Amino acid sequence: MARRVRSATVDERTFGVAELAGVLGRVVAQAFPGDAWVRGQIRNLSRSAKGHVYFDLAEPGPLGANPIALVPVALLAGEKPAVNTVMKAAGAGRIDEGVEVRIRGRLTWYTPRGQLQMRMNGIDPTYTLGRLVEDRDRLLGDLRRDGLLGRNRTRALPVLPLRVGLVTSVGSAAAADFLHELEVAGYGFRVLVADARTSGLDAGRSVAAAIGAVVAAGAEVVALVRGGGSRTELGSFDGEAIARAVALAPVPVLTGIGHEVDRSVADEVAHTAYKTPTACAAGLVSQVALAMEEAEARWAAITGKAAERLAGAEDRLRRTATRAAQATVVGLAGGEHALTGAERRLRREPARALDDAERRLAASAARARAFDPALALARGWSITRRADGTLVRVPHDVTADDDLVTTLAGGTVRSRVTG
Repeated sequence: MARRVRSATVDERTFGVAELAGVLGRVVAQAFPGDAWVRGQIRNLSRSAKGHVYFDLAEPGPLGANPIALVPVALLAGEKPAVNTVMKAAGAGRIDEGVEVRIRGRLTWYTPRGQLQMRMNGIDPTYTLGRLVEDRDRLLGDLRRDGLLGRNRTRALPVLPLRVGLVTSVGSAAAADFLHELEVAGYGFRVLVADARTSGLDAGRSVAAAIGAVVAAGAEVVALVRGGGSRTELGSFDGEAIARAVALAPVPVLTGIGHEVDRSVADEVAHTAYKTPTACAAGLVSQVALAMEEAEARWAAITGKAAERLAGAEDRLRRTATRAAQATVVGLAGGEHALTGAERRLRREPARALDDAERRLAASAARARAFDPALALARGWSITRRADGTLVRVPHDVTADDDLVTTLAGGTVRSRVTG
C-alpha cells in the first residue's frame, strides 16, 4: 500500500532555524529564570588555552553502559577562580573526570550549537566529599563481604624481591622518585614498567590492565605508585576496578599513593601500603638489604664454623704428630739398645758362636751327602725310567713293549719289557 505524503498548506507555520532557536531559548529562560543546582558525574572534561573548562554532566548508567543523560557545562575562565577557591578550601581539590559534583549555574539554549548548556558559576564541595566518603564506605563493605580486604596480604613477599613490576604514569615525578630510590641502593633490581592512567574515568581500567601486564611479564612483586593530589584527583584509587585488581593480584602489591595523610581503598587491600612512592621503593630496598644481611650472617657463621673445625683438626694433627715422633724416638732408642747388647754379646763370645755355626754347617753337609743318589748307586742301587723319563717305582708302572733306561754306578742299560 502506497504511503500518502502530506503536503504543507499555506496556513501551516514554518520556523526558520534562528527563529526556532529563539523560541527554545525563551522556553528555557521561562522554565529556569534563575540559577539551578544540578548533580551528576563529570565526563569528557577539557580545558581550553583561554582558561575555560568544558565538560558533560552525566547521569551514569549501569557499570560499563552509556550515561542515561548528559548536559553540557561551561565554566568560563572568569568564574573558575571562585569555584577553585571553594573546592580548595574544603580540601576537595579541583574538578576532574569521574568526580560526582553538585553545581550551580544558568541553563541557557546555546544557539550556535543548537543545544542546552549550563553556564556554571558555583559548586557544593561538601556534596563531592560526601559522595566520595559514601562510595568509599560502600566499596569497603562490599570488599569485606567478598573476603578481599586481606586477600593480597596472604601473598608471600619474596625473600629477595628484585623483579619489580612498576604501575604508574610514566614520566611522572612519582615514577622518577621510585626508580631513583632503587637505583641509588645499588642492588640488581629489574623493573618492569607499565604505563597507566592514574586519574579520571579510565584510571580503573588502565591500572587493572597494567597490573595484569606486569604480572604476566614475570614480576615477583607489583608497586602501584602515584604522586600527591587532591581528594578528587586521587578518587580513582577509591574505585572498585583498582581495588579488586589489587586484591586479586597473584603476587604482593605494594602501594605508594599520594602524601602521608592520604589513605585510599587501594591501600586498604594492598599487601603493604606506604605513604609515598619514595617510601614504597625504600621498603623494597629494606627487604633486599635484610635478605642480604641474613645471607652474609649465615655465610659468616658457616666460615666461622669451618675455621673452628679446621683449627680443631690441626690441633689433633699436631698432637698425633707429637705422639708419633715420641714413639719413633722411643723405638729407635730401644733398637739402639738391642743392637748395643747384641754387639756386646758378640764381642764377649765370638769363638763359641763360630763353633756353633761350624757344627751346624757340618751337620747340614752330612745330611746332604746322605741323600746324594751317587752314593746309593755306588752301593749297588739302580734307577729305572721309561723312555719318556717317568720313574719306575713298582712293576705296575710298566707294560709290555715299554722301553726302559736303567741308570747304574758305571753307566746306563736299555731294555724292553717282554711280558
